[in-house]
Amino acid sequence: MSRYILRRLVQLIPVVFGITLVLFVMLRLLPGDPASAMLGDRGTDEAVARINQQYGLDQPIYVQYIYYLRNLATLDMGDSIRYQVPVAKLLLPRLGVSLSIVAVTLVLTCIISLPLGLLAAIWKDSLFDNAVRSVMMVMMLMPSFWVGILLLIFFSVQLGLFPVAGMGDGLLDTLWHLFLPALTIALSIAPVLIRALRASILEALDADYVRTARAKGLRDQAVVINHALRNALIPATTLLGLSIGGLMGGTVILEKVFALPGAGALLIDSIGARDYPVVQAATLIFASLVILVNLITDVVYSVLDPRVRFG
Repeated sequence: MSRYILRRLVQLIPVVFGITLVLFVMLRLLPGDPASAMLGDRGTDEAVARINQQYGLDQPIYVQYIYYLRNLATLDMGDSIRYQVPVAKLLLPRLGVSLSIVAVTLVLTCIISLPLGLLAAIWKDSLFDNAVRSVMMVMMLMPSFWVGILLLIFFSVQLGLFPVAGMGDGLLDTLWHLFLPALTIALSIAPVLIRALRASILEALDADYVRTARAKGLRDQAVVINHALRNALIPATTLLGLSIGGLMGGTVILEKVFALPGAGALLIDSIGARDYPVVQAATLIFASLVILVNLITDVVYSVLDPRVRFG
């Protein structure tokens, strides 16, 4: 497994290189430039040219890219054009907010998906099963930002149970502030996981090894949890790992909805301001995290299924 992980990490180098190239070129193809976005209508041709020269934006695009790779090799993300501070100093604190949302979302997703998918499979075609599938189908059709606005209006504005915006102070206060944003994203991921988990458990319950376990006199609870559930978690784990990319994208939008000072909100503002260094750094970090999660998902396979071997 160690050799497999090392080989996968080495394989990530050309992937990350490709991401930086595509991102760098696409940003330069966007209409407008950082100097014009910074100066607005008051910007003269001389002022725009001076800012472009200051940040090397007057150089050919391939020269800019070479300088960007050189700085990236030394973990230098450059300086923000808009905020005039190092990108790392600006981005890393906000990245902690985004990762906190992701962590709370994963916990809520598992809390929602695991019991509902398990009970829906055990009580197949019952009123509970039909209700769960119907509600999850409706949730799949709802945009996450719209669900977030509804939760914000109902639980924060009308009932006053949760704060409207901000991060709070201290662990419990922070979790209280992050609950609604995390629940919003969890409700968009959970329906797919519940359906996959339910189908996998039903398939596992019809397998020969489950019939053998029951023939040995094991209780249904032990058969479901110790035999059927473990194998059924494999496809659900795959979907959960693949959903991390959507989860990252969900935080970008919901940080604006819930006024959270995260990296996603900074990314949106920086795109509008054509703040190239911030956009490049934030997007590269998000992409790298998604790739890393996919690697972790592959490694988890060996824990859930001993038959998986890494050659």
